Amino acid sequence: MGMKLAEALKMRSDLDVRLRQLQTRLSNNSKVQEGDVPSEDPKVLLAELDTMTEQMECLIRRINLTNCSVKDKGGRTLTALLARRDALTRKCEILQSFLNDASDRAERRSATDIKVLSTVDVSSLRKQADAISKEIRETDNTIQGLNWTTELI
Repeated sequence: MGMKLAEALKMRSDLDVRLRQLQTRLSNNSKVQEGDVPSEDPKVLLAELDTMTEQMECLIRRINLTNCSVKDKGGRTLTALLARRDALTRKCEILQSFLNDASDRAERRSATDIKVLSTVDVSSLRKQADAISKEIRETDNTIQGLNWTTELI
C-alpha cells in the first residue's frame, strides 16, 4: 500500500529528530577515559547513521519528486505553492515589522519637540498585509489538502 505525502513529511520530521539525537549520542561516545568503554559502541551508532541518512535521502527525493508533479486545481505544482507560501510568509513578517515601527508614535512633551511622522499610510499597508495573510492561509490550506490526498511517488 502507498503512503500519503503528509505521512512522508511526518516521517521525514521524525527522522530529522532521530538524526539530531544520534548526533548527540555519537558525541557522547566519541571519547572515554583510558581503561573505560563507551556506553554505546560508536561503530554501531555510525552504522545507524548510514542507514538513517540513506532513508532520509530516499524520502526527501520521493517528496521532492511528488511536490514537482502534483498540481492543484489551478495547475500550480506543490513546489510552486510551497515557494509562494514561504515567500509570502517572509514578506508578511517584514511588512508587519515595518508597520509596527511606522505606527509607533514618539511622544512629544512640548510644542517645541520635533514632530515625528510615519513615512507611509499605515492603514492602507495594514490592509495589504491582511490580504497577504489571507493568501498565506488559503495557500497553506491547499498545500495541506494536497498533502493528505496525494500518494507519494
